[in-house]
Amino acid sequence: MKMSVQVKLPTALRPFADGQESVKVEGKTAGDALDALFAKNEGLKKQLLTPEGKLRNFVNVFINEDDIRDLKGLATPIKDGDTVLIVPAIAGGSTATETGLSKEELQRYHRHLIMPEVGMEGQKKLKNSSVLCVGAGGLGSPLALYLTAAGVGRLGIVDFDVVDHSNLQRQILHSTESVGKSKLVSAKERLNALNPNVEVIPHDVRLTSQNALALFKDYDVIADGTDNFPTRYLVNDACVLAGKPNAYGSIFRFEGQASVFSTQDGPCYRCLYPEPPPPGLVPSCAEGGVLGVLPGVIGTIQAIETIKLIAGIGKPLIGRLLLFDALAMEWRTLKIKKNPDCPVCGKNPTIKQLIDYEAFCGLKEKPVSTIPEISVEDLKAKLDKKEKFVLLDVREPHEYEIAKIPGSKLIPLGELDKRFGELDKGQKLIVHCKMGGRSARACQFLASKGYDATNVTGGIHAWSERIDPSVPQY
Repeated sequence: MKMSVQVKLPTALRPFADGQESVKVEGKTAGDALDALFAKNEGLKKQLLTPEGKLRNFVNVFINEDDIRDLKGLATPIKDGDTVLIVPAIAGGSTATETGLSKEELQRYHRHLIMPEVGMEGQKKLKNSSVLCVGAGGLGSPLALYLTAAGVGRLGIVDFDVVDHSNLQRQILHSTESVGKSKLVSAKERLNALNPNVEVIPHDVRLTSQNALALFKDYDVIADGTDNFPTRYLVNDACVLAGKPNAYGSIFRFEGQASVFSTQDGPCYRCLYPEPPPPGLVPSCAEGGVLGVLPGVIGTIQAIETIKLIAGIGKPLIGRLLLFDALAMEWRTLKIKKNPDCPVCGKNPTIKQLIDYEAFCGLKEKPVSTIPEISVEDLKAKLDKKEKFVLLDVREPHEYEIAKIPGSKLIPLGELDKRFGELDKGQKLIVHCKMGGRSARACQFLASKGYDATNVTGGIHAWSERIDPSVPQY
């Protein structure tokens, strides 16, 4: 039967228990009482226990007036109404009581503490703050690493993906040993090893209109590391509705953007981009590629902006859009204003709850014209039967060098409007790209010119997965 006891906390430990002088817990032994205390106050656990789970040498525990070392240690039974006292060593001078930082943290954050712009006050703000990173990929990797190193108190990460070999070119949170492992598991292991003072909270879910506000409410700053338009608009709207600043970053090939959206007086993402581009117009990084170092630059800027917001220092990128061109090594800063007619943050908002962002971005709409499609299995059957058709590849030449289907003719999509005359209208065209998006647009264009064009669903990626594994995936 469990007994109810009061655990008394000295002044030095109260900052790690929300200022409480005592905490009521239940258990059968002194060890049970401490376990229940730590379950309610995670910060105390880090202060009082070694990484191996043992009481630190400067901590004594008493039941009423008796030292448990003179009894049965943590196995000492407790009775209803007992008082458990935690008595750590104290001394004058600079202590965790006065600074809010442990001796180890004072050493760890020394380079921050000697900067007057940060100092003790700024570091304590970081320690008492919480940040939610949406994504543990290219942007989320440097963002999470630097926020953890900087000493943010609680770092939440939303992701539901697993680590793939193709991630390792840019997602520096993960390693070759992490391939096949949950990104959250991989990230938590890496971040805990970097700074055990930071509480890393994994959220193994897809961010949706149903869960975003509930997730955001427990964090001070939201850092947007997403890679698609529906989630980006979802993050923006949820930040506005929840009153949370959005440290924004985006990347493509050699170019990146960064800003701070959704503050009280600043613009939101919709003020800058009221509507998303049509589906397929802007390729994803999976189709268009990204320089592996680029998310390191933009993600680090997001981390800087997050720290500035928390510490209340400097001039955050509120009302400004930072553009970076890695190929030209050029930076530009553009002024952006809050749109009074913005449907979510304007004077008379029409969006007062989260919507269906897949539909908003046009991903649930059916194409205006029906494009004939063929599976990779049916394409293989036609090739085996030696049927007469032209297999047209509309990817870029550098992609064609990586992987190709034998017998295909290459005309990149961007050149098709000038080179379609090279194709015989009397022959059937079967068109493919990497995943099927660009080839669908090619088929629409060719149909408008009078060609009989069929799209290969899934593209050469599906061909490699289901027909010929010797064709490299990229």
